[in-house]
Amino acid sequence: MKHLRYFEALARLGHFGRAAEACAISQPALSVQIRELEELIGAPLVERGGRQIRLTSLGEEFAERVRGILRSVDDLAELARATRTTLAGRLRIGVIPTIAPYLLPDVIKTLTQRYPGLDPRPREAVTQRLIEDLHEARLDAAIVALPVSEPTLEEIPLFNEEFVLVRPLEDAGKPVPSSEMLHAMRLLLLEEGHCFREQALSFCNIAAAPPRELMEGSSLTTLVQMVGAGIGVTLLPQMAVRTETRSADVSVFRLLEPRPFRTIGMIWRKTNPLVSQFGPIAEIVREAGARRTYEFEDLSPVTARGYV
Repeated sequence: MKHLRYFEALARLGHFGRAAEACAISQPALSVQIRELEELIGAPLVERGGRQIRLTSLGEEFAERVRGILRSVDDLAELARATRTTLAGRLRIGVIPTIAPYLLPDVIKTLTQRYPGLDPRPREAVTQRLIEDLHEARLDAAIVALPVSEPTLEEIPLFNEEFVLVRPLEDAGKPVPSSEMLHAMRLLLLEEGHCFREQALSFCNIAAAPPRELMEGSSLTTLVQMVGAGIGVTLLPQMAVRTETRSADVSVFRLLEPRPFRTIGMIWRKTNPLVSQFGPIAEIVREAGARRTYEFEDLSPVTARGYV
């Protein structure tokens, strides 16, 4: 099983260094393990050369079989855990980047306080990567923006949060623009792959935008700091307001009705044996979300600079 897990990581990541890091072993040790597996099989699985690796034709087919074996083994372990009366053991939970910094610390703290035997192992990634990890049984559950509309996944809505407008501080006295007006402004958005980007584009009715009007950043922190520098405006999920505006010269506005929002929820495989235990975890996420969105409602002009 050890050899199979190492090979699966290498096949998935296509790089000895990244695979070794994911498996928490050294690169030479991983290379030795893969060679041992090839000796056991009696045929090469990997074409070595350069920084990237390629799987042989046998290696590609072998990787598919290995993934199925590992999913089955993990399901057996989860089946045993599902018989326990209290939550305990490993919990692999994924979170998207526009939620993780603001919600995850509270969720993990509450989980460990209520369930001392639980071992939360969070992973931050964009939605599509989390969905892939759920399908491959590398995650037990994930906190994402809904809907994901995957037939093999269960999705449970937990709370809604608004999008707010972030502008330079000197714009605090200006009227709040409509979604049509935002279309004509220089809008700062997350780079492609983030679902929050697509939600913001949808609200602003932007299918595509010229480079001068649409600028990208790698994180919400970067976007807010760029707004503070006078480069443009951006939209921010309300749970991020207190954290991201604390050190930026920006003004924050609730948008005009109908205000844009997103639904935050949890997803997991419908066939996961731990399904019955996800209810208490989802409730903890709901409680944390309620606290975070309440903080937004309670913000004053002092704590949010130009908050209106």
